[in-house]
Amino acid sequence: MPSNRVINICFHGVGKPRRELEPGEAPYWVEEDQFLAILDEIATWPSVRISFDDGNASDVDIALPALVERGLTADFFVLAGRLDSAGSLGEDDVRELRRRGMTVGSHGMWHRPWRGMDPGTSNDELVEARTRLAGVIGEPIETAACPLGRYDRRLLTEMRRLGYKRVFTSDRRAARRDAWLQPRFSVCAPDTPRSIRAQALVPPSLVRRSKLSAVGVVKRLR
Repeated sequence: MPSNRVINICFHGVGKPRRELEPGEAPYWVEEDQFLAILDEIATWPSVRISFDDGNASDVDIALPALVERGLTADFFVLAGRLDSAGSLGEDDVRELRRRGMTVGSHGMWHRPWRGMDPGTSNDELVEARTRLAGVIGEPIETAACPLGRYDRRLLTEMRRLGYKRVFTSDRRAARRDAWLQPRFSVCAPDTPRSIRAQALVPPSLVRRSKLSAVGVVKRLR
């Protein structure tokens, strides 16, 4: 892989959920043993960045000890509106993540799609959620991950205006290390270390590469 490229791998929930899942969320939860096996696999890769979305309690109960044991760090994109709710991270948990060297970013307030937001919703998701998280950790929140992987040109323009320094998506392709927009591969319930390696490290065919590139361009320009 070229030295200026990085593979972003995104996890969601690990183990048994301790809250009612949203429709369509269950396929993004993995078993603990499965998570640890995939983590051991990606830890061997020369250039990988790990992230966690949704602010589930498993982030601190399962993921954090596993990361620390392996000398790894990760970005945790937290839903501000779920803080201190059953099955989700509490404020003390978020501070513990930061204390252990992890990066805390915003996933918004309520896990709503960010594409096509009205002004009030946009303020709630992009400004108020960020402000609340910054108050929890006592430092600015500079990164964000788009819920459900949805974005468009209007959203990205607004996030640039608000000063976000890096934005993560779910576009399933390698990223330029220094790019503002960072596509990720999301880990799903059927995945194994072998399947993740095949998806992320095996170069896609020319047709597949062209399709992925076209999808990204359409999202950015629409």
